[in-house]
Amino acid sequence: MTTVDIPVAWGDMDAFGHVNNTVFFRWCETARIASFEATGVLGRMASDGVGPILAQASMRFRKPVTYPDTIRASATVRKVGNTSFVLGYQLWSTAQNAEVGAGDSVVVMMDYRRATKVPIEGALRDALLAQLIPSP
Repeated sequence: MTTVDIPVAWGDMDAFGHVNNTVFFRWCETARIASFEATGVLGRMASDGVGPILAQASMRFRKPVTYPDTIRASATVRKVGNTSFVLGYQLWSTAQNAEVGAGDSVVVMMDYRRATKVPIEGALRDALLAQLIPSP
């Protein structure tokens, strides 16, 4: 599991006086990139153009969030397939001491030079499997 703390910005709130729903996806993105760094998902981008592409994302909004707050965003590997993997997310409000959002995404490994998906193999597969926590 990869976890990052993200301060809620005043500008994250919308006209309804709470954090806009699109910001929840940005928090997940921050956790996802930290997970990519921890597992080496981005390791082949510079050398051979192979990297991740987001194929699907979903979010369950549990509670509204307001400024000031800090969100603890966690990304967990839930499943590893042949060319894709699933990340699960938990968004935790420190001010409310409660889960405010939960979601998941499907990430596909892609050869950007050939515009084709590629198998998850070797050290990357090992690193993803080492962080695997199956969905309940």
